[in-house]
Amino acid sequence: MKHPFFIGLIVLEIAVVLILLLAGQVGIRAQQPQREAKRRIVHQLMLTDFALWTEARYTRNPSQADLFTPFQDFPSAIDHFPAGSIMAPGKINGATRLEPKK
Repeated sequence: MKHPFFIGLIVLEIAVVLILLLAGQVGIRAQQPQREAKRRIVHQLMLTDFALWTEARYTRNPSQADLFTPFQDFPSAIDHFPAGSIMAPGKINGATRLEPKK
């Protein structure tokens, strides 16, 4: 008697997953005109990546911040913006490291 109940539950779960997938596709298609309009605006305004936070310029867009921006007030100053403590610092590579001329 347990087998038909178990099979019924599996069929019900598959039906729910299929309904959710179908609803997601309908939602994506309904938002397509809005997405195209936003893409045109981004292209016309020549916008870059999205902004994560609005408080400090080095947390607005991590891909466009230099390594020394958090320490512009004083080299050993404690970060006074909450987003600076949440966001991990970027990786240092040779292109962003300052080296003295020889």
